Amino acid sequence: MSSIPTTMKSVLLTDYGPGFGAVEVIERNVPEPKNGEVLVKVTASPINPSDLMFMTGRYGFKKRLPVVPGFEASGTVVASGGGLLARLWMGRRVAFAVQATGDGTWAEYAVASAAHCLPLRNDVTFEQGAMMLVNPFTAWALMSIARERGAKTVLSTAAGSSLGSMIWRLGKEQGVDVVGIVRRTEQAVELKARGMEVLCAADAKFEQELSVLCRREKIKLAFDAVGGETTARLAKALDIGGQVIVYGGLSLKDASLSLDDLIFRSKSVEGFWLSQWFANKGLGVILTDAPKVQKLIGTVLASEVRRTYPLDDAVAALSDYTAAMSGGKILFVP
Repeated sequence: MSSIPTTMKSVLLTDYGPGFGAVEVIERNVPEPKNGEVLVKVTASPINPSDLMFMTGRYGFKKRLPVVPGFEASGTVVASGGGLLARLWMGRRVAFAVQATGDGTWAEYAVASAAHCLPLRNDVTFEQGAMMLVNPFTAWALMSIARERGAKTVLSTAAGSSLGSMIWRLGKEQGVDVVGIVRRTEQAVELKARGMEVLCAADAKFEQELSVLCRREKIKLAFDAVGGETTARLAKALDIGGQVIVYGGLSLKDASLSLDDLIFRSKSVEGFWLSQWFANKGLGVILTDAPKVQKLIGTVLASEVRRTYPLDDAVAALSDYTAAMSGGKILFVP
């Protein structure tokens, strides 16, 4: 404990809302872990769409302000608050997620529940480990749903994002075809060059082409990261009995579904929240899914890092990420 400083640098959110005017970087006391918790010296922490939703106050929960944002990170466990698992992780390199209360990961040190830590394999870098939980496990969970429902082809919006690319690559690995949907022509061209089947929502014939495709391939499942009218367009195109699983809200608008599709075509919209999926899976995630995900973290479930920023440049990092969210991940490196 003597090598752990008493204070640390951290990003602080002082109010919920759009923009980054309520973001500041300050010196705070290093937190102390309680029983069942560990203190992690943070090496890297990404910015995810879920972080931005949290900062606007539109996530699944709000925390008491002021608070340090950031949902996931990687680092080294440097202190234990007590408990068998917390002591077991001492000195280990881990990926970790924070709880629904307390500070997040955009700081030099963070407290996490020992149950929310996953030890990193030697061949997994801190950078990839920092991005191991939110996107890779979301892709893994969604494709698990596709397989459980017997889907041979699925639609996937925001296909040019890091997560969209993971869903496509994982689909190829597991034998599920993924048709990507993007909003810009240049994105469609780029993804087609990689081998993805892509439709552009900005094209005049988008809805017609999507409807024909869904009828021909009998597509009944779509993964939507956008919400708003995009959800309704997907549901309209899906075959009878189709389902849209909404796992993100990039449009910041409520998802919709027409009464005709709901009543006469037996279509539905359901939500997916990774936190709830983890809660439902419980210890099974650590015992069965986590090793499989980690084996793919450098290939199928890898994330491209566009740039790293120190905590002092938090506002610049957030602005950079929001300007090109599909251009690669932004990491804080304390």
